[in-house]
Amino acid sequence: MKKGTYIFILLILPTIIIAQSIINTKHNLSVNGPGTVKATSESEVCLFCHTAHSSRPSSPLWNRNDPGSSYMLYASSTLKALPGQPSGSSVLCLSCHDGTIALGSVLSRGSVISFANTVNMPAGLSNLTTDLKNDHPISFTYDANLATQNTQIKNPSTLIPQIKLDNDQLQCTSCHDPHKNLYTDFLVATTQYSNLCNACHQATGWASSTHSTSSKTWNNVSPNPWPNSQWTTVSENACASCHSSHSAGSTTRLLSSQLEENVCLSCHNGNVASSNIETELAKTYRHDVYNYTGIHDPVEDAVVNTKHVECIDCHNSHMSNAQTAIAPNVKGANIGVKGVSQSGLNVNHISYEYELCYRCHSSNPATGVASSRKIVQSNMRLQFDPTNPSYHPVAAVGVNSTISGLIAPLTASSQIYCSSCHSSDGSNAPAGPHGSIYPQILKYNYDRSSAYVNSYAAYELCYQCHDQSSTITNHNVLSNTGTHGTLTSCNNCHDPHGISSTQGNSTNNRYLINFNLGTVSNNSNNLLNWNFSSQGHGSCNLSCHGHDHVNSTY
Repeated sequence: MKKGTYIFILLILPTIIIAQSIINTKHNLSVNGPGTVKATSESEVCLFCHTAHSSRPSSPLWNRNDPGSSYMLYASSTLKALPGQPSGSSVLCLSCHDGTIALGSVLSRGSVISFANTVNMPAGLSNLTTDLKNDHPISFTYDANLATQNTQIKNPSTLIPQIKLDNDQLQCTSCHDPHKNLYTDFLVATTQYSNLCNACHQATGWASSTHSTSSKTWNNVSPNPWPNSQWTTVSENACASCHSSHSAGSTTRLLSSQLEENVCLSCHNGNVASSNIETELAKTYRHDVYNYTGIHDPVEDAVVNTKHVECIDCHNSHMSNAQTAIAPNVKGANIGVKGVSQSGLNVNHISYEYELCYRCHSSNPATGVASSRKIVQSNMRLQFDPTNPSYHPVAAVGVNSTISGLIAPLTASSQIYCSSCHSSDGSNAPAGPHGSIYPQILKYNYDRSSAYVNSYAAYELCYQCHDQSSTITNHNVLSNTGTHGTLTSCNNCHDPHGISSTQGNSTNNRYLINFNLGTVSNNSNNLLNWNFSSQGHGSCNLSCHGHDHVNSTY
């Protein structure tokens, strides 16, 4: 039995060695090689790269000329490393893979070895050309100092043994072993679950992010989003779902597509992710990510000074997860993105959802207003300021402690999100303001017509929080004519965001009173105001619906 065991080992060992050697890989360019790119008659295997004599350079006995090319290099605003022109082992790899030198041009032969159907590296993913802008950077010093400058990469002392640096530089051979093809593309470790990427990269929050942990699969509706047909889940594909190490679609952080939104929508089109964001972005009112390309930059200011909106302005793909939260705390979908605090300070990682919205909807001059009002203010940070005479409770609990008609579980001490009102419409729509059939990307209808007879459908947005019956009853009781609840829009009297304390006061602007000038105008005494007298009571000076109100009490 013992002897038989030894025989068994001897029988299988040669098979293992052959399977792990260059013989059965595409790098066997001899006439007997398994690939389609191979010599017509040359039977030697190693000479396509190595020679025993007169090598250049002497180590590793190289048998090819330096291509001598000047390469265009990868560059990025987030790159801390300093890539130079390819050096060391990378030059040797590029002597074939930049496509400039004949595959059969070796030092040990007096003439070029002929190849079937080609001379140089055929066009395709293996031919990197001399343009390396869309390829992972190489030939840079990877040391402890770099890891200190860039905390998103690991200290080289912790690298797995398969990753080898060449004189402290990261080269092609750090990720590829040209003699073995155990993991496809001659990689030194598997890319499943991004194991190879994670050997060097340590993106903050990645381990608990949805893109790292999700078991979602593709529903087989074309196009296929997976770069590797072996891996079938989001977590298995991980980094490769969005990034390409070579010949990437974009030079910007090696994204798989030049159009940033296409990277996200390859899964978020209903074919992998549960939420079909692509459908929402086709609606009339939307955050139009299609309208901008190449403007967003991860190192840009929190305040968006150059108008644009991309998926990655609101979502950090390395940190985003499915965690829920209670207003105003940030939800997992928006964790890890930049924002602006209520006090106007830049925030690197937001704590509250409104800080994200303030990026574009605070001091950005491109932000407009939906209605013409007596007090005009487009800066949402000022409208929601807790020092204001009134505001919807986004950044803080509201100032009115006696609100009647709120729908449970809401109370006067509740807070809400911006996305409580601004979000994709529809009962099963994905969360967040992606797209809507209603203006201002509202989740429900909010009719601004001054002559519209009140109905639930007209002010469905308001009636998500404010009970319709109580609201109409309260307004009719307070009205001299008994018609305020049925013949005028909420929008005519109320500013839905708030009135800045720098422009309004608690006498004229409690209860979000800020008249819509499209409907309301000055009265016969040239006055336009509402004056608070006691809780829930006041008087109006204005002209509305053809009626002249002079100190009319309510």
